[in-house]
Amino acid sequence: MMFDADLTACAGIVERGDPDRFAATMAAPVAARLKLFPIYAFNVEVARAPWVTQESMIAEMRLQWWRDVLEEIAKGGPVRRHEVATPLAGVLSPDMAQRLDAAVEARRWDIYRDPFEDRAAFREHLEKTSGLLLLAAAKALGQVEEAPVLKAGYALGVANWLRAVPALERAGRVPLVDGRGEAVRTLAEEGLTALREARKLGVPKPVRPAMLAVWQVEGLLRQVVREPSVVVEDRMALSPFRRRFGLMVKAVTGRW
Repeated sequence: MMFDADLTACAGIVERGDPDRFAATMAAPVAARLKLFPIYAFNVEVARAPWVTQESMIAEMRLQWWRDVLEEIAKGGPVRRHEVATPLAGVLSPDMAQRLDAAVEARRWDIYRDPFEDRAAFREHLEKTSGLLLLAAAKALGQVEEAPVLKAGYALGVANWLRAVPALERAGRVPLVDGRGEAVRTLAEEGLTALREARKLGVPKPVRPAMLAVWQVEGLLRQVVREPSVVVEDRMALSPFRRRFGLMVKAVTGRW
């Protein structure tokens, strides 16, 4: 596999739609980028599908299109020609394609304005979206135990979700089951615990480039623990220096 027109298109989609994962992927070896960019481009396409239209039926159809793609990959037969679907079929196993269907289905939450029923439903949403995405990325690079990847994916999901809270609220969604400062701090602490557990379990060296995606998580969640108001005030961010230096260190050392 090499960087053909499709993979270049996937990289462009990630660069525009998910700059943080783009930076993490560019810090990975070239061989890993070839497998990560199609998966992350797929995520960008699925994540934005509910937001490109105000018609719920059209949004549902866009998500169904991607569920159909995953079904074709899972069955091992021909996959429709598309700049993301085509390279995606080359990096996903049939099992992983089948499991990612839950990630697409979970994105239906973005179409409507219903709040999460409870904390369990909220956690499940992050596990199906962020957790399964990181698992797909890791498994594309090699054999790995699922527990540390899913834990790290959940921690990443918490951090990304908290950063998205102001935008989701402006869009009329109810992103948090409990938006009080103490509840937000507890959520961040839960994410940090999941990240610590993931690091303790570890992952094999060939899989570590996928784990670069979590490079900001600890710093962001510690920021929320210290000052939960950074979430509602839309101030949850690391300095440009900390972002660049932190990613560089992790890419060189293999730590995540």
